[in-house]
Amino acid sequence: MIGKTIEMRRLSDGAVYRFEAQPSGLDGLPRFKRADKDIWILRDEKFGWIVWDAQDKALMGRPWEIAIEDQGDLPPECDWVSRKGANSFVYRLVFV
Repeated sequence: MIGKTIEMRRLSDGAVYRFEAQPSGLDGLPRFKRADKDIWILRDEKFGWIVWDAQDKALMGRPWEIAIEDQGDLPPECDWVSRKGANSFVYRLVFV
């Protein structure tokens, strides 16, 4: 069974960021908030599942190789890519 916590595990150095399930948004889909910042994993109408920085109102990451039409009602457990400034990172999304 899929848990209510997501870990984003950075492949380059092993850093782990935890996201906890939050009440559903207006779309009725689950969303997850990072434990230490106002950063969310949520479903966007145009981009599918994304990592969203609510403070900066910026798209920070998304699944690497799963097309939007193939994404289900939960964020896909796969590799995600992110951008922070001039740097890019690869993460593995895992439900725990």
